[in-house]
Amino acid sequence: MAGILENESHSENELTVAALQGEVEITTYKASGPGGQHKNKTETAVRLKHLPTGLVVIAREHRSQLKNRELAWERLLEKLRARQRKPKPRIPTKMPRAAKEKRLQTKAAKSTKKFERAKTRRWEEDS
Repeated sequence: MAGILENESHSENELTVAALQGEVEITTYKASGPGGQHKNKTETAVRLKHLPTGLVVIAREHRSQLKNRELAWERLLEKLRARQRKPKPRIPTKMPRAAKEKRLQTKAAKSTKKFERAKTRRWEEDS
């Protein structure tokens, strides 16, 4: 955790481990997977739950709880920053004039074809 604290700048808008420690519930547990007796006896996996948002991150890659804790903090900070990011506003695209004209010509051709079909049906009914 010391490595993460040193790299972070301390401005009001930036998220830091020190600022979040009161809002986070830290849980350790035994990680699953290969590793034998050492992994079965020690609680190296770390789960961080950010209480205000309900975000949960897990780190259980390393045999060291300290490394897993640092990794979990990095993941939590990354998720919180992603939540804060505002998406760029969508700029609606305008349909080109040529495309609009082509679409209208196609519609007119279909309309004419249907109209011609209706004419022949009416002629057949009359005779």
